[in-house]
Amino acid sequence: MYVDPNFKTKKALKEAVAAGQQVRLFAPGLGEPKENGTNYVEGPHFPAAHSWYAEVQCKDGVVVKVK
Repeated sequence: MYVDPNFKTKKALKEAVAAGQQVRLFAPGLGEPKENGTNYVEGPHFPAAHSWYAEVQCKDGVVVKVK
């Protein structure tokens, strides 16, 4: 499962969520992410090698917290 936009680091994801940027999830070919609750994401997107993983909390399809 991935985040949109494509963040190069977990730190950049955390900063964007803290700043109030709207970050959404997607799972290409793997089903649908939960609209509310805990999801697990990785990045950056293919074809780059995944270099970070995160547990995120979502509300109404938007990431509200990065653990």
